[in-house]
Amino acid sequence: MPIVRNKKIEVLYSVEAIARRNHELAEEIALGDLSNLLVISILKGSFVFAADLIRALHRAGLAPEVEFISVSSYGAGTEAGKIRLLRDVETDVKGRDILLIDDILESGNTLKFTRDLMLERGARKVAIVALLDKSMKRRAPISADYVGFECPDKFVVGYGMDVGHAFRELPFVGVVTGDA
Repeated sequence: MPIVRNKKIEVLYSVEAIARRNHELAEEIALGDLSNLLVISILKGSFVFAADLIRALHRAGLAPEVEFISVSSYGAGTEAGKIRLLRDVETDVKGRDILLIDDILESGNTLKFTRDLMLERGARKVAIVALLDKSMKRRAPISADYVGFECPDKFVVGYGMDVGHAFRELPFVGVVTGDA
C-alpha cells in the first residue's frame, strides 16, 4: 500500500490498468460516429485522463481539436452544490461533434449542465467519456457513452483527482485509508 503525504493509499486502479483501459476507450471512440471532433476536457479533475486519452485517440487515428472548460459543483467540501461555469471554451461548437472528457460521473449534474450547454450552442452531437462511473450516486438523468471503470462508493484520489488539492499527481486511482 503506497504512502503519500503520510497517508496510506489503497490502489483501486493501477497505472497498468488505466493505460490499458485508455487504449481500449480510444479504440471504441474511434469506431463511433464522431466527425469534426472537438474534445473538451472538464477541469480540473480530468486533466491527466484527458492528456492520456487524447494521445491514445491520436494513436487510434483521430485528430481532434482540444478545448478546456471549468465547471464547479463543489463548495469547500465534497458535497455537490450549485453549478458554476468558471472557464468557458473559446471555440464555436456549432455543428461540431463534441467529446466531453471528465474524471468521474457521480451525481451527473456537472456533465448534464455541460452537455446541455454545448447542445444549446448548436453542437451536432455530444458524447461523454468518464474515467470513473459512480452510478449509485446519480441525481441527474445522464449516462456516459464511454466509461473507463465502474467505481465503488468511495472518495477517490489520484490520476488528476484530489482532496483539498492534494494527490492529483498520483499515477493511479486510489482511496486514502488513514495515516501511515
